[in-house]
Amino acid sequence: MDDKTEELRDIFMDVSDEGTVTESQEEQRGSIAKTDDEEAIRERLRGVIEALAGRYDFATDLETATYVRLVRAFYDDESDEAIADALEISEDEVFRARMDLHLLRGDDTDAPFDVCELRRRRDASDETLAAEFGVDETTVRHYRHVVAAQDAARAANHRYQTEFDEILTDAALSGHFTDQITEDGLDEAAEDIETDVSF
Repeated sequence: MDDKTEELRDIFMDVSDEGTVTESQEEQRGSIAKTDDEEAIRERLRGVIEALAGRYDFATDLETATYVRLVRAFYDDESDEAIADALEISEDEVFRARMDLHLLRGDDTDAPFDVCELRRRRDASDETLAAEFGVDETTVRHYRHVVAAQDAARAANHRYQTEFDEILTDAALSGHFTDQITEDGLDEAAEDIETDVSF
């Protein structure tokens, strides 16, 4: 700090009862309260998940709070393996829960056979299809889940995916603006302050 700034600091310290020149705010100011926002986001996600569970038979039976965490992790681009570790469940449960929630990844249809053919032959047995496609029955069942989730999402006009998108896009925007307020709130106000003070 230069001499004039140091002189100002010394004057402040002489007349102030405080031991420091600066003090951090105990609470963040502004209209966006992160803790309240987080709870509101969780509540909105719960509402969508409960609506889905009320309309469809889920293949998984997790706590609603677990589904909420799974949705958040999915939108954070976490892998099924990472989500499974975080939620302390198997990767297969994560996959089936994603299908229950209509949360499809781009590579979910990367099958070693034509998924459209599986859709057309859905009434055939796993054993028959496995033999025809040259895969095991577990693989056939895996992609049956994908096809069922695609069909259910399409029948619902992708309503639930859209709601998840809107909730978490709003959350991302709120977080972005909150961070800007926290980090940059004083920058503009301080830009034109005259620092060349003489006594």
